[in-house]
Amino acid sequence: MNDTIYAALGTPGYGFFMTLLIGMLAGWIAERLTSSDHGIFTNMLVGVAGSFIGSRLAELVDIPVFGFFRTLIAAVIGAVVVITVWNALRKPRV
Repeated sequence: MNDTIYAALGTPGYGFFMTLLIGMLAGWIAERLTSSDHGIFTNMLVGVAGSFIGSRLAELVDIPVFGFFRTLIAAVIGAVVVITVWNALRKPRV
């Protein structure tokens, strides 16, 4: 696969729309797990970013990520990380 496309999508074997679908689903699941309230577009962005982060975290601990469910699990874990970091940065400091 072209390295540029792989770097942009972060998930080998999936096309652009499948990556968005997994991202949207992962963002929605992560939103529910973290008790956040976002719109569908934000869920999709968080999920796609989470997919990238989750797959990189899996590479660090040498866990293979392939197939729909493993990709979804990695994306959800990454999306939870993204939401947690985002919420920590947004909270007002007292």
